Amino acid sequence: MKPHFRSVALLSVLLPLVSRSAEPVPVAYAPPADATPLGTTFVDWDSLTPRVTPIGLYRAVFDAPTPTLEKFEVHVTTLNPGRISHPPHHHPWEEMLLIIDGNVEVSINGQKHPAGPGSLIFFASNDVHNLANVGDRPATYYVINFYTDLVHTVAKQAAATQAVPGKLPSSVIDCDRLPASPTKTGFRRKVVDSSTLTFVRLENHITTLNAGEGTLPDIKDAGDEFFIVRSGVIEAKANGVTCRLKAGSCFYFAPNEGRAFKNIGAGPASYQVFKVVSDKSPPEPPA
Repeated sequence: MKPHFRSVALLSVLLPLVSRSAEPVPVAYAPPADATPLGTTFVDWDSLTPRVTPIGLYRAVFDAPTPTLEKFEVHVTTLNPGRISHPPHHHPWEEMLLIIDGNVEVSINGQKHPAGPGSLIFFASNDVHNLANVGDRPATYYVINFYTDLVHTVAKQAAATQAVPGKLPSSVIDCDRLPASPTKTGFRRKVVDSSTLTFVRLENHITTLNAGEGTLPDIKDAGDEFFIVRSGVIEAKANGVTCRLKAGSCFYFAPNEGRAFKNIGAGPASYQVFKVVSDKSPPEPPA
């Protein structure tokens, strides 16, 4: 399938709009807005048209099935100071946030956690959650939802109550504080590699390429993968299509689609990878 390019510190007292309490509510599953399976797609940050909302801005990215997932939904929220993302709620699918800018307070089952730029937040199945902007400027973050078949059969209890051994619990991770392992082309930070209640495997890492460096010419992976450019300028290639992507831009790769990346900027360039393997994922390609 041809890829598609769319030119497209913790406060002790919260502001009144942040501190309002509410009973947790369940969120119902909604079918994908687009029924056409998503293929490899590059999305330039400047193509994401912001829509004004009562709490800030909303940028739609994806809402479609993939070759192996029932639904893959991504959007970008900009939350104004003093606002909450939504009342505390829960849902069976597992959700991730990547904080791009600003400082927020994350609530997970009533426990509060600070998070700033570079933080990855994982909400496990049916754990009650929301977040609040506790800073003095807008906070912007990616919201990433992978829906597997297990979304419909997972236990209705909160993941924290189930406490299944070996399954990733809800987490707030300061990615930039993780150790970096040198590579031939730059360095790499391992963030997460675990099974979860709805994923056979969730793997997340950050790759940094030094100026002029690139990856192998035809990388393939059996999982559904979503990439966010964190810094610099990346040239991405897939099936004869080449595009330049700056910080904030993102791209999705369908399973076993070949690709290659190169840092075409003057300084280091980094991107964060979200990989999900489900029961429907194809076998891993040969090394």
